[in-house]
Amino acid sequence: MWGITPDTWQTEVSDTYSKKLTRKSKSGGRRISIRSGHGVGKTTELAWIIIHHLCTRFPQKTVCTAATGDQLFDALAVEVKAWILKLKPDIANLFEVKNESIDLKSAPDESFVSFRVSRPDKPEALAGVHSENVLLVCDEASGIPDVIFESAAGSMSGHNATTILAGNPVRSTGLFADTQETLADMWDTWTVSCLDCPRVSDDYVEDMKRRYGERSNQYRVRVLGLPPLADEDTVIARELMETALLRDVHPSMVRPIWGLDVARKGNDASALAKRKGNVLTEPVKDWYGKDTMGTVAAVKLEWDSTTPADRPEDICVDAIGLGAGVADRLRELGLPVRAVNVSEVPAMRDRYHNLRAELWFKMREWFALRNCSLAGDLPTGKQVIGVRYGTQKQSGKLVIEPKDDTRSREKHSPDRADALMLTFASEAITALGGAGSSVSWSQPLRRLIRSIV
Repeated sequence: MWGITPDTWQTEVSDTYSKKLTRKSKSGGRRISIRSGHGVGKTTELAWIIIHHLCTRFPQKTVCTAATGDQLFDALAVEVKAWILKLKPDIANLFEVKNESIDLKSAPDESFVSFRVSRPDKPEALAGVHSENVLLVCDEASGIPDVIFESAAGSMSGHNATTILAGNPVRSTGLFADTQETLADMWDTWTVSCLDCPRVSDDYVEDMKRRYGERSNQYRVRVLGLPPLADEDTVIARELMETALLRDVHPSMVRPIWGLDVARKGNDASALAKRKGNVLTEPVKDWYGKDTMGTVAAVKLEWDSTTPADRPEDICVDAIGLGAGVADRLRELGLPVRAVNVSEVPAMRDRYHNLRAELWFKMREWFALRNCSLAGDLPTGKQVIGVRYGTQKQSGKLVIEPKDDTRSREKHSPDRADALMLTFASEAITALGGAGSSVSWSQPLRRLIRSIV
């Protein structure tokens, strides 16, 4: 129709969307994820698919979205409208092009393209889109909050519903990142590098290389189409987590430390991490739906099934809220429990807002030594890199975001990650002048600082 020859990757994506499936498809063409460098023709490919769907399906509804109006209307919508004008007049005249939609003139309620900005405060904008053929196109998908995808999920339940996510992978967490990694077995994925694209000038690539360096996040995202090694506000870098997942090392010759994060809400889990020096000895265990005594019973069972030589020196329990009762009962049962209040003042009070922030950065130091192992525990690794930090405006102290913020963005609470963080409580407190192992574990773990537990 247009007299052009697409790039190889564009042909592959188009064939997968149209169910030609010339390459092995993991989703039957229903779920497509494209991460790319800058200027490889990604927006053009999306425009071609949108117009193809409009011209060849009936009835059909296509919804296009992006995190900002500039990206949606000044980039994607403009591209779609430009290619419609290049259609043969007899076909182009079938459609009415509006500011926020393109309608089939003869049946505007049954066949249209709608452009809708993804706003976290109005996730319902993508809900309730039902038709025999539905297409959802998400441009610069890294910036779209996961709550938007949740809202749109109901619209994508039909047999002829297709979702396409595309963009520069500027974040290493969220649904777009997951489609390329933990969910990659269910998505048809592409990574399009500027180095493999003839439409990107060598001068652009060289400029990015000289300006930022080949190992920089800017070069990875804008040229290679790969996610950043670490988001700017992420406590633990993705690269550190990934290498810890694969690393095979011998554990340090020390007694294990367990960390127990007790669930506070119905959708949260109680999680138990077991660390022996530089090694997470097994994947973190988590339990949903257990009350206080149920959590106590689960931990006691873990203790009883562990050989005496491998039992922990300390079990550090977050003693805020329900955790206090769990800690008390486990102590009554004779387990070496330390009640840790992570909201208390840290030892390095000039740097950290509270003990939770101090322990999270203590855990970052553990990863940064590059001799630790997560024992292949990917779910915990994903939670570890999903937690962000900031600085207080007045004091400049480092603060970890509240769990509710992480849960809202990542769609899960970082319970497993916090359990691993708690294993550093005993070490951090002892190293900074607090109670050592010679002190009876029947007492709460205290620093030599007033009001710290």
